[in-house]
Amino acid sequence: MRLWSIHPSYLDAKGLVALWREALLAQQVLLGNTKGYKHHPQLNRFNKTVNPQGAIASYLRCVFKEADVRGYNFDHNKIMRKRLQSKICVTEAQINYEFKHLLKKVMRRDPAQYNKIKSIKKIEVHPLFTIIKGDIEEWEVV
Repeated sequence: MRLWSIHPSYLDAKGLVALWREALLAQQVLLGNTKGYKHHPQLNRFNKTVNPQGAIASYLRCVFKEADVRGYNFDHNKIMRKRLQSKICVTEAQINYEFKHLLKKVMRRDPAQYNKIKSIKKIEVHPLFTIIKGDIEEWEVV
């Protein structure tokens, strides 16, 4: 499971579809509807909020919006109605790590998307997050 901190617009088609599925799975985990994944490190930052379910629902809405812009047919009704009113902090080093990780994946899967994003210097984050100084997040598996 990878719940990207970077903006979903950077993802290639396969990456965006995978993110949608993984975030929907995360939503089910946070609702208590699964036996597995309850302690998955990618869920730590959602669980640390005052409203983990609202956080994942807010996360999913942005993924949905990106899919909609691309003309994909994701089902908005799968997203809970809850919302998180605040932002989740993510470190600058985490954003850089994720972007480099994505570049490696996209270089193999979608050279056109790779060429589109490879020169980006100012990396945009998913709107749920705000960047703070710091190292790669403790929950990241490096």
